[in-house]
Amino acid sequence: MNESKPPQIKICGLGDPYAARVAVESGATALGFMLAESRRKASPDAISAILEELPVSRPPAVGVFVNEPAEHIAAVVSATGLDVIQLSGDEAPDILENISVPVWKALRFTMGTTFGAACQLIEPWLTHHNPVAAVLIDAAVVGRYGGSGQRADWNLAARLAERYPVILAGGLDADNVADAIRTVRPIGVDVSSGVEVDGIKDHASIRNFIAASQQGFANLV
Repeated sequence: MNESKPPQIKICGLGDPYAARVAVESGATALGFMLAESRRKASPDAISAILEELPVSRPPAVGVFVNEPAEHIAAVVSATGLDVIQLSGDEAPDILENISVPVWKALRFTMGTTFGAACQLIEPWLTHHNPVAAVLIDAAVVGRYGGSGQRADWNLAARLAERYPVILAGGLDADNVADAIRTVRPIGVDVSSGVEVDGIKDHASIRNFIAASQQGFANLV
């Protein structure tokens, strides 16, 4: 973990201004919006409307894309005011040539993936002349590009976090996030399904997750 920067606590899959405001007021450091096909998908117009209702000092808005061309991503960034792009598909590092805002790259690994194999996938994204700002580690689930609620391999993530700027995702919630932070020591955590009840963002769950994350990171100091 890079202790010179505040940890990232990202609430992803936001779709209404009320949940977004709860996330901001509770201390989230990043707000995630799905722009890929998903039950959590938000249109550019909806994202713009949500961001307009938040304080000017709001945390960065992260747009999650899956296998979209750089031109489309740039157009959405321009239309919405997104601050960070998360690439969650099968993109190749050369897409970074045409993206001007910070990028997080999501990579999914099955249980048992070796450290060497994971590094081979990560390295090209960080050695590019326009490198990603973070690597989001998630669980691999067939047919899913994140948001599955399945737990990532914490042991692998912990080794990767010693070398790379890792944001941990996959199966996190208020009950396990502090343990995840202690085990992995990432630069941040990401949650979507772990703060939902019946598929809807739950305000109490958002507050509890952020509080537990803050405590977990505080305990690392």
